[in-house]
Amino acid sequence: MKRCLRITITAEFPKDFLQSCVKKNAKTLGLEGTAQMSASDGNTILINICGSSDMLEEFLDLFHKSVCQLDISEIEIEPFLKDKDYRDVFRIIE
Repeated sequence: MKRCLRITITAEFPKDFLQSCVKKNAKTLGLEGTAQMSASDGNTILINICGSSDMLEEFLDLFHKSVCQLDISEIEIEPFLKDKDYRDVFRIIE
């Protein structure tokens, strides 16, 4: 079954966190969606990610392992309805 998650996390991120952690794991697991660093503060990342339930759970496991080493201020993970076609690709929006 396919589903989508919206992940919002506020923390102090390493410079290449979106590429080395988020995009790499999403691509490896065959997930689609987007990730974007907030322009206002630079410490908030918004991730929209869709795929099979099993692969999303695997992504969350890998994501939690990566972020548990960071100084996290806030993290939200919530389901959402897919509102656009990501065309089976995961993109970093800069």
